Amino acid sequence: MADAAGQPAADGGEPPRRGLFSRQLLALILGQISLHACMTGLRMAAPLQALQQGRSEWAVGVVLALFAIAPIALAMPAGRMADRHGYHRPLGIAVALTFAGGVAATLSPHYIAMCIAALLAGAGANIGLIAIQHRAGNMAAGNIERIRIFSWLGLAPALSNVLGPVTAGLLIDLAGFRVAFAVLGLMPLAALAWARFVPREPPQVIEAAAEALAQAQTKARRAWDLLQLPAMRRLLLVNLLLSASWDVHTFVLPILGHQRELSASEIGAVLGVFAMSVAAVRVLIPMLAERLSESQVLAGAMLATAAIFVAYPFAHQGWSMALCAMLLGMALGSVQPMIMSRLHQITPDRRHGEAIGLRSVTINLSSSLMPLLFGLLGATIGAASLFWLMALAVGAGSLRARRL
Repeated sequence: MADAAGQPAADGGEPPRRGLFSRQLLALILGQISLHACMTGLRMAAPLQALQQGRSEWAVGVVLALFAIAPIALAMPAGRMADRHGYHRPLGIAVALTFAGGVAATLSPHYIAMCIAALLAGAGANIGLIAIQHRAGNMAAGNIERIRIFSWLGLAPALSNVLGPVTAGLLIDLAGFRVAFAVLGLMPLAALAWARFVPREPPQVIEAAAEALAQAQTKARRAWDLLQLPAMRRLLLVNLLLSASWDVHTFVLPILGHQRELSASEIGAVLGVFAMSVAAVRVLIPMLAERLSESQVLAGAMLATAAIFVAYPFAHQGWSMALCAMLLGMALGSVQPMIMSRLHQITPDRRHGEAIGLRSVTINLSSSLMPLLFGLLGATIGAASLFWLMALAVGAGSLRARRL
């Protein structure tokens, strides 16, 4: 494969096909679904089990925060591992950790076991995500192509957000939490099978990447020097606000559903509607990539998210919550391809893995702190009011998105 300048690409795989599915891209998508569905199912089921055990909203916030704590520490090493070793080694580690999380949840219903499962599954899913995004970025031959590839790749978390929570909700209602956790724990193993369709990087590519990374680290010592780029700071701030929007929806929805006496299947179905709308908008983006501006899409998505959060607390039935979830999914679903495309544009060559890791740190820092804050505020002002606070923050942040 060659990049836009006609030089051999770093991934050693097949050439891009103008945004169409290749076997390698399909394998990346299915591999991420296998990992991410386990994590999202656990992230929906663990809070429900805690609530059924009589735990407080603070305890629910702790469990959700733990899904993001390990990735904060591991994201930068995972990014460097992807830069240095390519795809297969970090994927194997990701599968092992995520599978272990499912096993921990299956073996014991105790709250501590849920916390351990959250740590392991969060770490594994994040390491796999960084490796997959790194490989996908190296497959692209230009900005338009990169938007298309990341749009297709964005189907993976969207579909896994359907598969994981819906599967967990159905199995909880039919057979209980333990069976649900056992089935979720087996999902990551499929990623190993799909990895066979992703070509291994040639040794000379791995050696060149390791040498370039070593030189960059000798000069900068840390990836944090990427924050000296003004465009990187603005992009990460916008990404942080949009990630927090996703987090508040993930946190508040099970609580609202529990308060309004929705079943686990109904709550899972609402999350499934949200995820399906994310997938739908990401199917459209490759067809419109040449007409889209990253800054306009991001600013529009933030304004739409703010408006939906204002309306969401007034939805009291399952169908009305599903409608809000659908609209929110369409707004947030358009964001990730634009952010990843811009991230690769502003990042120096051979440091894309570090940049992805830095983005992951900021996202997971938000995902670990926000549930704790949401738990405190939810106990004080009510869970529904969190949507209104987030609407103010995201609406104000849309001004930053316009400057990208």
